[in-house]
This record gives sequence, structure tokens and C-alpha cells, in this order.
Amino acid sequence: MKLLKSENNELVCFRDIYPAAPHHYLVVPIQHIHSCFSLHRGHVDLVKRMAEMGKAVLQDQGITNMEDISLGFHQPPCTSVDHLHLHVLAPRSQIYEHLMHKFIPKTDNFVTEESLRNRIKDKAPIVKGEWSGLYKLSRPSIFSRLSVLGSRR
Repeated sequence: MKLLKSENNELVCFRDIYPAAPHHYLVVPIQHIHSCFSLHRGHVDLVKRMAEMGKAVLQDQGITNMEDISLGFHQPPCTSVDHLHLHVLAPRSQIYEHLMHKFIPKTDNFVTEESLRNRIKDKAPIVKGEWSGLYKLSRPSIFSRLSVLGSRR
């Protein structure tokens, strides 16, 4: 059985090693993107291309009912890998019962490809250093709370 199902200069698609359905593939961008929360409006087309590749792989595998598929992303803290990847599952009606809770569409746990594109279409890119500035602002309050707790002992 061939693990790699498709690739181009931007994306790779391969079987999930812990499948949740008879057909379970991951579409992964070659460029490192941490998670859904790292995406902005400049990534809308990337997300669309990820879905297109996933659907093409399903069709190559003989899946013809595109109404009975699930395309989506887990969001932190529900991710097991710190690299963006699209789950492509088919048939959706045959997702294994013991794993169904991980793939409920439009939840905090699993956001559909379409919902994600809609969410990021108006989100501006993060300016370099913006995250580190937020982190620096929040650190003193965290450490001051810890020192207050420590002084109460």
C-alpha cells in the first residue's frame, strides 16, 4: 500500500496512520504553518487548494459521493502535531464510532474547511513581532500572580 497519495510543490497528501474512516488522508502544506490560528486572509487560497487536493485524492480512490465526505482541521489545544493539516475523511457516514467525537463539524475541536476559509478571509496578517509583544505584556501579570501565591504560604 502506497503511503503518499499526492504531492506538488506546495502540498503533500498521505494516509493518516490512525485512520478514523475507511478513507482518511491528511493534506499538509510543505511550508511550515503552526495551526489554524496562524492563518490570515493571505492563506484563503491555500486552504482551498488543500481541499481540492483532498477531494482529488478521494476521487482517485473511487469515492464518488462528495456529499458524504468530511474536510476539516483540528484546532489547538486539540491538535497532536504542531503543523497545519487538513483531515480528509470518507465516507463521513462511516467514521468509526469511537473516534466520531473528534470530527464533529463546526465545533471548537473540528472546524470545517469552508468555515475556516470564511473565518480567515478578513483576518489581517500578523505584523512581525506582534506576538512577542503580546507575550511580553502578559508575562509580568502571570509572574506577579505566581509570586503573590508563593508569598501566601
